[in-house]
Amino acid sequence: MGCSECCIKCLSGIPYASLIATILLYAGVALFCGCGHEALSGTVTILQNYFEVVRSPVDALDVFTMIDILKYVIYGVAAAFFVYGILLMVEGFFTTGAIRDLYGDFKITTCGRCVSAWFIMLTYVFMLAWLGVTAFTSLPVFMYFNIWNTCQNTTLVEGANLCFDLRQFGIVTTNEEKKVCTGSEKFYKMCESNELDLTFHLFVCALAGAGAAVIAMVHYLMVLAANWAYVKDACRMQKYEDIKTKEEQELHDIHSTRSKERLNAYT
Repeated sequence: MGCSECCIKCLSGIPYASLIATILLYAGVALFCGCGHEALSGTVTILQNYFEVVRSPVDALDVFTMIDILKYVIYGVAAAFFVYGILLMVEGFFTTGAIRDLYGDFKITTCGRCVSAWFIMLTYVFMLAWLGVTAFTSLPVFMYFNIWNTCQNTTLVEGANLCFDLRQFGIVTTNEEKKVCTGSEKFYKMCESNELDLTFHLFVCALAGAGAAVIAMVHYLMVLAANWAYVKDACRMQKYEDIKTKEEQELHDIHSTRSKERLNAYT
């Protein structure tokens, strides 16, 4: 077998569907984690500089503590789905038969079928989780869009007295008055700063990354379902081949016995 034939054989065994889903998952998770982390840092700057929100001196669950927790969650999500993507790729390689083509036939065991079913269930749970993350990420996008849109149309709201009150979003307690109103110096400074525009677009990118992760999970579900059907059919074919081989062996033994009996009777 030539080198070109070996390369063609190896390429034919690559699970391209799983590869595309893995690339999409990594791109979505990277976009969500990277942009989300920087957007949270920009939110801290905006809250401190323009809304004059200060970090609580005691160990209380304020907005800054929640942002720190979300950052650690982002670190965990990035690491977890990096490993999960590798596991799904390995499962795709085994199921599509790349290892079989390179190293000979393999036996499909009950453990292999259970692993495939477990991956389907786990991927479905992760898809629902990413749907929740997408819905949660849309909240700061909506909030920043209102502020950004008002800043882009400052000439239309010159006569109106509009205020952005953090109490409306549950960021601060009701007894704290942390707001920025149109016409004030802080409002114009916030609109002219780079933090607002950058943070808003970073949250939009994070939302797009979460959506890409959802699409990747749906893609994985389709791939895993197809692999499960392949494993199920291969298992049935394997049982059929075993029965066929056993029957052929029995027929061969019967013919051998009869031939020996005829030879003995002749002699």
